[in-house]
Amino acid sequence: MKLGSDVSGLSTTTATAAAQGLSIVVPVYNEAAGLAFLHQRLCDLARKLKQRYSLGCEVVYVDDGSADDTLAIARGLAPDGIDVQVVSLSRNFGKEAALMAGLDHARRGAVMFMDGDGQHPPDLVERLVKHWIDDGYDVVYTAKAHRDNESFLRRQAVRGFYALINWGARQKIPEDAGDFRLLSPRAAAALRQLPERNRFFKGLASWIGFRQIRVDYEPAARAHGVTSFSPGRLIGLSIEGLTSFSVAPLRFASLLGALLAFAAFIFGLTILWEVLTTGKQVPGYPSLVIGVMTIGGVQLIMIGIVGEYIGKILSELKARPIYFVSEHSEKRADSRTADFKTADSKASEAVERTAAE
Repeated sequence: MKLGSDVSGLSTTTATAAAQGLSIVVPVYNEAAGLAFLHQRLCDLARKLKQRYSLGCEVVYVDDGSADDTLAIARGLAPDGIDVQVVSLSRNFGKEAALMAGLDHARRGAVMFMDGDGQHPPDLVERLVKHWIDDGYDVVYTAKAHRDNESFLRRQAVRGFYALINWGARQKIPEDAGDFRLLSPRAAAALRQLPERNRFFKGLASWIGFRQIRVDYEPAARAHGVTSFSPGRLIGLSIEGLTSFSVAPLRFASLLGALLAFAAFIFGLTILWEVLTTGKQVPGYPSLVIGVMTIGGVQLIMIGIVGEYIGKILSELKARPIYFVSEHSEKRADSRTADFKTADSKASEAVERTAAE
């Protein structure tokens, strides 16, 4: 049985990159206010890439169960120099699932991921494409140039997260790297073949290897609305990433248990020494309560950590789909015609064929 995959046939050169094309995957959630403006910027970008590299582009908007008019606005976006796909998920599955849905529906060779809130500047895309076509990099990822505008506590939390997730890892995840990145055709093909359902794109895109380069940038301010990532959701995403991509929490729990056992051993020796040298019996109730509470708390922490990993195993064994698509439409820039493919239309077509037969 072959346990690896050969994607060398998908390697690109300056001459073949234009024929492969570029798919821009944009997950959107309640971005109705700024989606039209973002689309216009992407249309302008597509024309520049077509003129400079003869690179055909498409944009794949993935509506992750928005509660506003995001889907309606996305349906009406014109294919002005760029092919447009609109993929609507049946409910809010989360950003990781939306990224996977966009990757699955991308028709071009190279794939680029960017957010729909306007904080990822389309002007930077030209630089990412240059690193791919001219310099031959397979993964071009972006990272925040600095975190000076964030609180001290948040900066330390981010550093601690990356230190923990990279602890003992053979393939390190770059600090401050985001989902705004470009994958060459072979890198995108490799990412599609990873089978896990609990996906952490930052980690997976680093794990696949190939030639990678970092591009620092300063995210633009949100032009509208507020972020949907509250501190609680950020903590949950951090736990998801840690347990999906690293065994560092398990190692930390084992190390903590060993340290507590060593501390208890030293404490026992001090009690024995005091009894032998002074003859006084140390009162046992306070030390007993503290010891029981400490050991009990550590045990609960370890059980919780192990439970997170068991939950991941259960999720993988269930093998549920990562997402469901309720509507899919496609508009070609050349024909300016729309080909709407919804679940209802497919079902009605099947009924009509059955009746005709």
